[in-house]
Amino acid sequence: MMENMAKKKPRPRPSFTREFRAEIVELCRRGDRSISEVARDFDLTETSVRQWARQADFEAVIAA
Repeated sequence: MMENMAKKKPRPRPSFTREFRAEIVELCRRGDRSISEVARDFDLTETSVRQWARQADFEAVIAA
């Protein structure tokens, strides 16, 4: 049984375009829906959406 577990491949991570991530962050910032609602609606993890929002904030500070 342990042999079968060792042979399992890790689940591939989905890849999202920069534009898609920006749209998701914008939806969260509008205030109509919470991060958890947006994540659920698009079948994303809350952690990913929060990281995208933090990254967008960081990039905005760097660009200023």
